[in-house]
Parts: sequence; structure tokens; C-alpha cells
Amino acid sequence: MRKFLLLGLVVFTGLIFIGRLFYLQVYQDESNSLEDDNAIRKIFQYPKRGYIYDRNGKLLVANQPTYDVVVVPREVEALDTLMFCSLLDIDKTKFLKAFNRAKRYSPRLPSIFLSHLSKEDYAFLSEKLRKFKGFYVQKRAVRDYQTEIGANVLGYIAEVNPDNISKDGYYKLGDLIGKQGVEKSYEKELRGEKGVKYIQKDIYNRDIGSYKNGQFDTLPIPGKNITITIDATLQEYGEQLMQNKMGGIVAIDPSSGELLTLVSAPSYNPALLVGRERSENYTKLYRDSIYRPLFDKALIRMHVPGSPFKTLVALAALQENVITTRESIFCTEKYVYGKNRRVMKCHCGGGYRNLFSGISNSCNSYFAMAFRKTIDKYDDASKGMDIWSNHIKSFGLGNFLGNDLSVGKKGNIPNGAYYDSWYPDFKWGATTILSNAIGQGEILVTPIQLANMTAAIANKGYYYTPHIIKSIEGKEIDENFTTKKETSIDPEYFDPVIEGMHRVYTNGTASFLKVPGIEICGKTGTAENFTKIDGVKTQLTDHSIFVAFAPKEDPKIAIAVLVENGYYGSRWAGRIASLMIEKYLKGEVSQNYMEQLVLDKSLEDEYLKPYSGKPFKINQ
Repeated sequence: MRKFLLLGLVVFTGLIFIGRLFYLQVYQDESNSLEDDNAIRKIFQYPKRGYIYDRNGKLLVANQPTYDVVVVPREVEALDTLMFCSLLDIDKTKFLKAFNRAKRYSPRLPSIFLSHLSKEDYAFLSEKLRKFKGFYVQKRAVRDYQTEIGANVLGYIAEVNPDNISKDGYYKLGDLIGKQGVEKSYEKELRGEKGVKYIQKDIYNRDIGSYKNGQFDTLPIPGKNITITIDATLQEYGEQLMQNKMGGIVAIDPSSGELLTLVSAPSYNPALLVGRERSENYTKLYRDSIYRPLFDKALIRMHVPGSPFKTLVALAALQENVITTRESIFCTEKYVYGKNRRVMKCHCGGGYRNLFSGISNSCNSYFAMAFRKTIDKYDDASKGMDIWSNHIKSFGLGNFLGNDLSVGKKGNIPNGAYYDSWYPDFKWGATTILSNAIGQGEILVTPIQLANMTAAIANKGYYYTPHIIKSIEGKEIDENFTTKKETSIDPEYFDPVIEGMHRVYTNGTASFLKVPGIEICGKTGTAENFTKIDGVKTQLTDHSIFVAFAPKEDPKIAIAVLVENGYYGSRWAGRIASLMIEKYLKGEVSQNYMEQLVLDKSLEDEYLKPYSGKPFKINQ
């Protein structure tokens, strides 16, 4: 029995070996083994990255050639480090850091040693490189910006990090990847596919030609060109108006959800993040802790919305049938409420206020009444708050919008559970949280959410998800961007609110901002601004906020402007919004005095108030 068992074991083992050899010889793709063959050197051929165009076909981002020094650590022989460093204009510390990084990645696989050599550097180096075994030069393309605007929109490309490599096997050490903006959002479309050439080496580790006449070589597949929704002319104008100011501008085409402009101020020239100086420039931008140019203020700057939010308070109250356009209140320039007779100040000028004049003159008392009636309609304040909150959220506030932008914040729209947790031992009600009525309190929004809210009002009850992609070469855009999102407010209730916003321009808080020939509907806003200085909560100059759409009939643009520390809403944000609207609809600006006033205005002193010294500012 033992004899047969031993024989069977030998036969079985033999069959396994024979089967494995047969599989390797007949079925396994030979190209799979090339990755591990030490006699084969693999050279990646990088594809041309897709171009980026604006909505009118203007080229914004192209490519330019650059050269990388690549190293295979195990092939490196003893070399004159001093000479090599002088050729590359680096010091020994940088040499060792780059070499050790490549060695940790893989001793036998090629990786980037030094990137972004210029044509001149390459020409000089190529004559000497034969003296340094294990080092090679490969050509690839980096971005060539045809514009100095839209850095936050376009984004930039940089070397992959270990996390990128672990998540996507496409990338190798030293590869480039989109890190922000469109470059990040549409990385897979823009990057294309790398090609590979396999080079046979002899026993002395010398290249002797293409492996099997290039049988397994592949050609690079260029990235797809994309067209974005941004209007480059309008974007440039917005950035000019925001010079020496901090904040954001978001403009949307209400009929499609296409983003017309996405300004974050202050910005920077996107070309700063290309080439060998990229790392140094990035560090300077990153360390600017006051102006924070890398922080996209149009997408992730959360703040209280202020008075523009009153339009939604009115819509929720109309939907809940707790106010009508006929009723009015008498405002004494203060609203007294609660058992402790708390006071909410009002700056509307006082007198009788209805829905129209409440919006046009921004009466706090009127909207405090509307909010209270909405919550108090229900016996349980928590239930009333849930219903109110759901109305507000249907405009895209309090949630991520589901757009195709690389960053974003959801903001905050509180509901009943939110306040139940805040006041577990206290029976709270509408007067406890009355600051919500005027866009203060616990409500937080971003400029893009305000612009989207305004677009939904312009459309009388629906919006399209804001998006930045207009078309992709050979590919359809996501159907999410072409699908209507309905609000919870019936269309009939929008007309009185729109009329109130129109009166903001005709005889209200923005009456001095009229634009000849354009009927604009808008809403001014002033948001309180607090910060901590040496651990003490300190109030600084209010933020200036403005939302608007135009024309009143068949709107073509909806816009939100935030100017940090910009005083009241119509002072700077309102002026900028009016100028932007006229620029987009007419192609030129007739309000030259107002334009010059905005261009000349600097708010830098406001931003330096909490600090003793001036911050570092990169040359822009």
C-alpha cells in the first residue's frame, strides 16, 4: 500500500509540473512575463494630454514638451556625483533624496529622478549622459497655459503620491496627475493611455534593440479634448473686479446649469505651477495663510447667507399658506420677541411692509414674522422645523450639489433633530432660533449654493445641477447634468418673490445699481463676520453678499457674489454683480464710473486688521 501511495504522489507532482509548464508555454501571454524579465527594459511613452477649451472655443490649456531624467537604481554604477549634480543644477542632498526614493520604489524598475528639464538643459545633458549608467532621459508633455486666469477652475497637474499609486495601477512613481479643478475632475478623460516600448538588453546590460521587433510594444492613446462651460472673457472680467479683494463669484446659466464663471479671489497665474519651479511656487502659495490663494472660495468658503436667504423664507411661508401678498406688518425698525423681550434690529426704514417691500427693503421684522408663522403652524416645533428645512434643502442647500467640481462643502441647514440635540432639556420654539429668518444663526452656505438657489428662483421652481463640463471629445456628458431637479415650492409662489427682487433694483436697496436696458432681479445681503484674535471672539467688518438674475423674463444668467469684509451688500458685491450681468448680456459695460470705482478699490487693510504684520505675497 505504501509503495502505491509513494508512486501516486510522485506521478501527481509530476503532472502538476507538466501542467504548469504547458500553461506557461502555450497559454500564458508572453507580454505578462515582460514585467519581471531583467533582460528587458521597459520605456513608457506618455500620451498627449487632452486640451481644454472654454465655452466659445477659446483654447485655455495646451501642452509643451519637457524632459525627465529617469533612473533604474540597480543599473547605476560608480559615478562622479559632483559632475552629475552640476549638470542637473542640483546639490548632493537632492541627488541622494531622489536616488533613495527611486530605490525604495523599485531597484529594477525605472522611475523619475528629476523632472521638467528644459530643451536647453536636455541638449546639454544628452551629450554627457552616456557616462552615467542607469540614467536615461524620456520626453513627455506638461501643461502650456494659454491664459493667466481661472487657476482654481483649470487646476494643475503634479507628481502622483503613494496614495494615487495604490488606488490606480495605471500610475507609476513620477507620473503626473490632475490635482485640482478640471484637471482633477476629468483626469481619466484628459490623461489618455500610456504606450510601452520593450528594449532587449545583452549580458552586459547594454541595449541591443527592440524586443521581438516590437511585437509587444503599444502606442500611446492621446487624452480627450474637453470644452468647459466657463466664459473666459467673463471669468477674466470677474477676476479683474476682484483684484485686491477676497471672496468668490459664481455665475450660472439657469436654463442649463452650466457654470459661466467661477472666480476665487485672490487667484494666481496657473503657469506658476508648471516646470522646475512648481514645487517652490506651490509652497509659497500654500503658506500664504491670510489670502489663501489655493483655497477655492467660490466652492468651499462657508458663510451665513444673510438677507438673500429671505427669499427662501418667503417661499416656504407662501407654500405653507401662512402669509399672503396682501397682508402687511408695521415695522418699528426692531422686532421684539420671546419672554425676555429680545430685540432683532431692522434697518429697512420702518413703516408698513408687505412681501414686496419686505424683500425690496430687506425688512427683518417681516421675515421674522414669516418664519415664526411657518414653524408655529405645527404643534411640535421640531416637526415644523423639519418641514421648513426640507423646503430649503430642495433648493440644493445643506447638501453636496452632486456637481463635477473637484472640491465642495455641504453647508448647513438645520432641522428639528439638530435643535433637539442642542436643547435636550429645553422646550425650544421659533423664537429660540429666530436668527434663521434673516439668514444668520446656524445656516451656512457656499457661493455656488447661493448661485444655484438664485437660478432655481429664476426658473420658478427647478434647477439643473451646476456643472463645468460642456462636451467631451467622443463621449456624452453625465445625464445627471441634463435632468431637472424640482424644488418643493409650487411655481405659482415664485412670481411675487421675483417681483420683490425686481423692486430691489427699481426702488429698493440696490436702486442705484440699475443697468440701462436690463431688468435685473436681485437681493442684497450683509453677513456678520467674526474671528478669534488671541482666543477672543472679535467682530470684523461684515461680508458683502449679493445675488441676482437677469433678464427678469427668460433669464440668461444667475449670479452670487461674496466680497469678504466688503461692508453692506450693495456696496461692493452688488456693484460687481451688476457689472458682470451687463458684461455677459451686452458684451460691454456702460457704467464706467462704477466699474472704475470697483477696480480701484482695495480691501487689503481690512484683511490685515487681525494681524500685526503684512503677510508674504507671491508675485502675481
